[in-house]
Amino acid sequence: MKALTLALAFTPALALAAPTLSLPEGAVEAAGSVNPMQGFALPVGVFANDTLPTRPVQGEVTRTAWQIEGTATTMQLYLPLREQLVAEGFEPIVECEDDDCGGFDFRYAIDVLPEPDMHVDLGDFLFLSAERKAARNPEYVTLLVSRSSLSGFVQLVRVGPAETRPIAAAPVIAAEATGEAQSLGARLESQGAVALDDLVFQTGSAQLGEGDFPSLRAIADYLATNPSALVMLVGHTDAEGSLAANISLSEKRARSVVERLIQAFGVNPAQLSADGVGYLAPRASNQTEDGRKLNRRVEAMLASTR
Repeated sequence: MKALTLALAFTPALALAAPTLSLPEGAVEAAGSVNPMQGFALPVGVFANDTLPTRPVQGEVTRTAWQIEGTATTMQLYLPLREQLVAEGFEPIVECEDDDCGGFDFRYAIDVLPEPDMHVDLGDFLFLSAERKAARNPEYVTLLVSRSSLSGFVQLVRVGPAETRPIAAAPVIAAEATGEAQSLGARLESQGAVALDDLVFQTGSAQLGEGDFPSLRAIADYLATNPSALVMLVGHTDAEGSLAANISLSEKRARSVVERLIQAFGVNPAQLSADGVGYLAPRASNQTEDGRKLNRRVEAMLASTR
């Protein structure tokens, strides 16, 4: 397997500047914020015994998230970014992956930008917190990498002295991933179903949000080139309300996706169907808002090829 290739955005002259990551081709900044002189609970261990060990640190807190199209694995995305931070003088404090970090409890104890800007798969994420020591002004970063069925997600949080420039992606350079890019259609054929994680629904609403949803374009392209294929859209909800009401709501959500595919993308209605299962197939806890957001989704399932 070929490793993801990324150049370092580092020279000795910039050793004390805010870290700048070179990201794979197709990386798009999804969200960011800068908060001057804010306290931050830096994770210094994994979640255990109902506790996440943290160290209180102070400084300008810069949060940035990127979304990266493609099929590079979470590890392939993570390792080059980790190497860049180490090359810039950051020393790891804690480094872990999904279950070893503490899984669900760890994810919801750390600082994460909200969906859909930063998505975290509870069974597939990598985390690093690190420190760059200085006599007067130490600097800290956390790196969180995960992915959905369609995209990779990277979040970098920096805490330290105020800088004249925020964390930003360096000029994008090409990434070499393992094998050829696998389309959503290919994943449907190999996996049977794919969660459309870029779609957005609110609690109690059957209306698909406005926006450019790449997953719908991918489904439309797949069906156009495979006229014998049949795709079922299956709606899911969070656990607020009765089961009967949520099954009805989830089916309405799936139908709203079908309508969007027909009206906006010209998909043949004969290639689509819709159903809903309410909250019977959660993928995260319904005890938190972030978990409920993950559960409000529509999945595409390859029903058959006629």
